[in-house]
Amino acid sequence: MAKNKLLSKKVQVDKAQASIVAVIGCSVFVTVFSLVSVRALWTQRGYQGRVIAQKQKARDQLKDNIESAKDLVSSYKQFTAAPVNMIGGNPAGTGDKDGDNARIILDALPSKYDFPALTASFEKILSERNFKIGGISGTDDEIAQSAVQESGTPQPVEIPFQVGVEGSYASIQDLVTVFERSIRPITIHTITFTGSNTDMKANFELGTFYQPEKTLNIKKEVVK
Repeated sequence: MAKNKLLSKKVQVDKAQASIVAVIGCSVFVTVFSLVSVRALWTQRGYQGRVIAQKQKARDQLKDNIESAKDLVSSYKQFTAAPVNMIGGNPAGTGDKDGDNARIILDALPSKYDFPALTASFEKILSERNFKIGGISGTDDEIAQSAVQESGTPQPVEIPFQVGVEGSYASIQDLVTVFERSIRPITIHTITFTGSNTDMKANFELGTFYQPEKTLNIKKEVVK
């Protein structure tokens, strides 16, 4: 009988210990789960805070860009509506100095490589001033120039070409002045003269420029 009571007490103690172990196990599980959940929530809160901060920054930048765009449109309209263009011509006219300021800027520094158009424009300049053209030549580099990539910070690209003329020394001096005053930037690298003051041949090694279009890059930023 005493043995049975002792065995019963032992069973009760084992059950109590098992219950205690189960309670402690559950408590540890709940505590660890809570800590992990809190850490995950805290990390998520930090990430969401960074996302919100970047969105607010983008919103503020967009507002600034909208205001800048309005100012740019207003300035452009004033620039093109000037009664006399920047080189003293009529914005509505068709002469060499005529045209609005926007067209003049585009003529001065085209955004596309076009060698045939370049030679045609210089032939027109020389013909209108009654120069005897000895030749307008150069290398049409259309294929290589087509590989030039548009970018956010485009740089001018030089187009080398040669012009040969015949005339008096005074007329060739006048041609140099024409090149210097051209709306399109022209670099005179070398001039070679042959002949006399009244019958002279001059060969010009020249360079002009075009500038690829500027691109507007809209980027996506990953918030970490």
